[in-house]
Order: sequence, then structure tokens, then C-alpha cells
Amino acid sequence: MQNLKNILAALGLVCISGLFIFSMQKAPSDDTLGKEQPIVNDYNVYALEMPEGLNFAGEMVPMENPDIYERMDRELLVNTYWQSNGLLLLKRAQKYFPILEPLLKKYDLPDDFKFLALAESGFIDETSSAGAAGMWHFMRETGKEYGLEINENVDERYHIEKSTKVAAEYLKKAKERFGSWTLAAASYNAGIYGVSKRLKTQQVDSYYDALLPDETERYVFRILALKEIMSNPSKYGFNFNQSDLYKYIPTYKVEVDTAVTDFSQFAKRFGINYKILKLHNPWLRENHLNNKSRKLYTIEIPKEGYYTSKP
Repeated sequence: MQNLKNILAALGLVCISGLFIFSMQKAPSDDTLGKEQPIVNDYNVYALEMPEGLNFAGEMVPMENPDIYERMDRELLVNTYWQSNGLLLLKRAQKYFPILEPLLKKYDLPDDFKFLALAESGFIDETSSAGAAGMWHFMRETGKEYGLEINENVDERYHIEKSTKVAAEYLKKAKERFGSWTLAAASYNAGIYGVSKRLKTQQVDSYYDALLPDETERYVFRILALKEIMSNPSKYGFNFNQSDLYKYIPTYKVEVDTAVTDFSQFAKRFGINYKILKLHNPWLRENHLNNKSRKLYTIEIPKEGYYTSKP
């Protein structure tokens, strides 16, 4: 028992000594503040220099306006220092931009709209809490309104080419209404009617002059921030090799104008399995296709040599 008391007393002395030593550490003075050694030597947080010439689809951002400066600065900071998300977006962009860029050109949309698609979905085939789906995050009703097939077998909101065509139709309609690609982008978030109503009530004709819902207030600035960071990753501290990025996998097309009773068996005919077939054709929602109308569908099949899994 006495030994235990002695041990506890010694521990108490050590603790008191530790506290005393800690209390003797000097607080940073005005001369040393900000010059302390960082906990991790290669990690620092810096204020960001505002880049020059910021524009969306060639339309300049009025950075001389202090409100615009603060809003742009916020999105640059948030998207720069959310490093894990930023790096994932850079990796996915390498995989999907080569698919999206020629489609934007084909449907007469400025190339900057690839950053809108990235902001919308992060290039993940997940349905949002509101029910928006696919790369362009269409709601079910909107997709059907613009002619996308959406049923138990097929959901063309997940079809990259067809959904991009529909997005282009919507955005060009908005551009015709507003005369501005920036407002067209904002209307993709708040709706053409919603933006029109705000502009009319406030008697303004610019996204940057309008007071819009909070999400729409940030929407175009987030797209601009992604454009800037994706275009200059090393400037914002993102370091990687080309081999670190996700790879675009080339495909060829197979046409189908009949019912398909089992896509697992269908996939095996092309040396792949059902999972890989779905990865390249997420618009196929079930393991079969009824196709009573004998509609012509085009299915993407990855070229040989990119997957090692067995059919």
C-alpha cells in the first residue's frame, strides 16, 4: 500500500512538473505571431490572390464590385481548401471531360458548361435528395418534358449524350431569353421563370446585380471557382501525376432494336460482365429491356484490354 502511495505521489509530481513546464512556455508575441513552426511542415493556409480575367463563357466577372469580390473569394477559398473533394473532382474530370467536351461543341454550348455539369453532379451517378439524377441533374418531370425516356427499364437522365442534348436545349433557350450565358447558367439552378421574376421585380438585367435565392447567389461563383482551380491546379496546391488521374476508357457502340431478356448474358457476348456494362450504360436501370416498341438503342461497350475482371 505504501509503495502505491509513493508511486501516486511521484506521478503527481511529474504532472505538476509538466504543468509547470507548460505554463513556462512563452505565449507568441507580436513579433513571433504567425511565424510559429506549423504542425505539419508542408501544410499552410493562405489568403488567395484574386485571378485576373475571370469570365464565364467569355462574359467578364465585374471584380471591381466589392460584393462580387467577396462572393468570388468565398468560393475560391471553400473549393481550394476542401482538398479531398477538389482532388476527386480533378481525377473525375480527366475521365469525363473527354466525353463531354465534344458533345458541348456538337450542341453549340460554350465549353465552360462542363464546369456547370461538374458542379451539379460531381460526375457521380447518384440521385439527389430532391430527385435530380444524371450528370446534369434533371428532375424526372423536366427530363420527360424535354423528351427523355424515363421508366423502370430506362432512365435517359443517366445517358450522357442524350442528357447533354437536353441540357443544351434548355440553356440555349435561357440564353435567348436573357441574352447572357451567365444568367442562363443561373436559371439552370433557379429556373427561367424564377430568374425572370427576380430581374423584373428588381429592375436589373445582370446576374451580378440581382438579389437571388442563396443557392443561386453562390451557384455561378462555384462554377467559376471550379473552372479556375481545374484550369490551374498546381497554383492552388493540388499536386498529382497524370497516372494518378482516372482514365477515360474508349468504347464502341452496339445497336439493339429488340427486347433483351438478360443483360448479364448480353454482356458476356462482348467479354465483359454485367457490372462493367452498367458502368458504361447507367441509363439501363434493370437487368432486362422490354422494348415492345422495338426502339433503336445504342449501348456502349468498352474496348478490349481495359478491364481484367472475368465475364
